[in-house]
Amino acid sequence: MERAIIHLNVADFAVAVERAIDRRLADRPVVIAPQGAARAAVYDMSEEAYRTGVRKGMALARAARLCRDARILPPHPERYERAMRALLQRALPFSPRIEAGENDGHLFIDATGTGRLLGPPMDVAWRLRREIRAHLGLAPIWSVAPNKLVAKVATRLVKPEGEYIIAAGEEQPFLAPLRLELIPGIERDDLTRLREFNLERAHDVAALRLEDLQVPFGSRAMFLYETVRGIDPSPVLAVGEKPPAVAADHAFATDTNDTDALLAALYRLIEQTGGELRRRRRAARRVAVVLDYSDGARSIRQAAARPATANDITLFETARRAFFRAWTRRVRVRRLRLVCDRLVFPPAQLALFGDDRQHAEKRDRLIGAVDAVRHRFGGNALQVGRTLAA
Repeated sequence: MERAIIHLNVADFAVAVERAIDRRLADRPVVIAPQGAARAAVYDMSEEAYRTGVRKGMALARAARLCRDARILPPHPERYERAMRALLQRALPFSPRIEAGENDGHLFIDATGTGRLLGPPMDVAWRLRREIRAHLGLAPIWSVAPNKLVAKVATRLVKPEGEYIIAAGEEQPFLAPLRLELIPGIERDDLTRLREFNLERAHDVAALRLEDLQVPFGSRAMFLYETVRGIDPSPVLAVGEKPPAVAADHAFATDTNDTDALLAALYRLIEQTGGELRRRRRAARRVAVVLDYSDGARSIRQAAARPATANDITLFETARRAFFRAWTRRVRVRRLRLVCDRLVFPPAQLALFGDDRQHAEKRDRLIGAVDAVRHRFGGNALQVGRTLAA
């Protein structure tokens, strides 16, 4: 049976929710950011502010200079959470498989096999949009495609409003003319390397054989080969199904509170989870560290990864912050557990500043090279020095 995946996307979700509450904000630039903080960063922005150069994560002071007439509002996460629950409630009658984003206005709805009961998937999407607009005051854009990857790209193309339908068999022709930055999962290092070969659009990469990609891209070759052809077998999660996460744990042979041994074990867990994330073609937005002490006590702390990452070096920096938040006792540690969750497609946008971009590219190339060596010669072919203390 041909799959039919609906992707609903309320563009600039936080701004859309604020506008649904206060109609005076319509058609004017809006920036959402915590006010009063010394290093406040942009949480979300309207399309009008985006056109002036404002981006998520940008320093609020810089955003205010770029868009001087913007209305600056503090974020209200509880409002966005309620709005997401309301969106989910409206979609529930149409499918048992609905995968919601994290308070970001995104819903994937698996409409496969529901035609006899509910009609064609495009009719379902249209009815959903009409209901959401009438009852919630939000106007989602939507797409229908054979898989999540293509559906997500389609809504990116019609933002800030519109709809797009891609039939089965049209995935590769649909993606062919698009710039590679628009395709989820293609990372910054991939973009840099592809540009070195003068490959900038999906059809440029699709013209290559898998063997041609394996030399410069190693373990990433199969992912690129499938992605530019619109191949994505990942399922839509069932309602209430636990969001995917990657976890690993280490039990010490002898309880310890030696810093080097603990950090060595932590990096080994990072290598396990980072490798699994890259195999799944996902990046983690949050890292949690769980410490079990000798006396039975447990400590759990977490840290956000900004931007989302699957790079071992960057993941370790995030996990290290969480580790030292959790490790506050002198009692020896018996077991260490690492959990990477809030998984997303790896961000493809290049860093804004040259030094940051070069630093990120070096890290990605290094981990890519390590993956390639281990894939060819085995997991123990290369070891990071810090892990030898474990």
